[in-house]
Amino acid sequence: MTANRPEATAAPTEHTERTGIDVRVVAVVAGTLLLALYTLPVLALVVSMPPGALLDRMGDPQVVAALGNSLLTASAATVVATLFGVPLAYWLSRTDGRVAAALTGVVVLPLVLPPVVAGILLVAVFGPSGLAPVESAFGVAFTRSHLGIVAAQTFVASPFVVVTSTAAFDRVDPDLEDAARSLGHDRTSTFRRVTLPLAWPGVLAGVTLTFARSMGEFGATMLVAYHPRTVPVQIWRAFVGDGVAAALPVAAVLLGVSLAVVAGLHALGTNPWR
Repeated sequence: MTANRPEATAAPTEHTERTGIDVRVVAVVAGTLLLALYTLPVLALVVSMPPGALLDRMGDPQVVAALGNSLLTASAATVVATLFGVPLAYWLSRTDGRVAAALTGVVVLPLVLPPVVAGILLVAVFGPSGLAPVESAFGVAFTRSHLGIVAAQTFVASPFVVVTSTAAFDRVDPDLEDAARSLGHDRTSTFRRVTLPLAWPGVLAGVTLTFARSMGEFGATMLVAYHPRTVPVQIWRAFVGDGVAAALPVAAVLLGVSLAVVAGLHALGTNPWR
């Protein structure tokens, strides 16, 4: 009697699918080209501009005035965007349904709207024809004023603080808020003691991005208020009047702001887009 033997099974054969293209190589090549596009203009600016040219240009009264205007208006726009944007972000984070989705689309609209179009819309709505009675009653001017610059910067840059803060609030566990309320805290106290501290790195990242975007806003600002000039408008004026060589030192000012923002976001240890 012959014992039954298990049928021999063929040893597994490892098959490697060959397509002729390694996706990792494609990723490295494509990524390197895009990174080169990011870094080469910055390196060209640093290499082509003598250190003394920046110092000489920074002594120009027009550049000093433009820098002061930008710092003042960008700070004001950031404060306004934060005061109104953070509560809106919290509401959007804790609200479900089509209304919240629709309002999120409205918030994101200024990010995809061309800045020049944004400036035209602001002038059409808040310009002399739209606010003439208000301007006459209060003696203020929207166009050609710091107020118009702040409005343009807020319109264009405030979505950054709303979007990033919404993402930060989404990461806060609602159970922690429920636990705080079960211990006797009201909604305001819970937000101040639990929600905001946990979401603060993301909120601060949004505030930082808002300030940087406000400093660099050009299209809407130029249409709403060519005067008083901000740094981007001064860069454009220098470029049109005297060419690239005159505009590069002023552009280095905004480059320094951008690098400071990148360093600040890195120090926060958070990715505002996640």
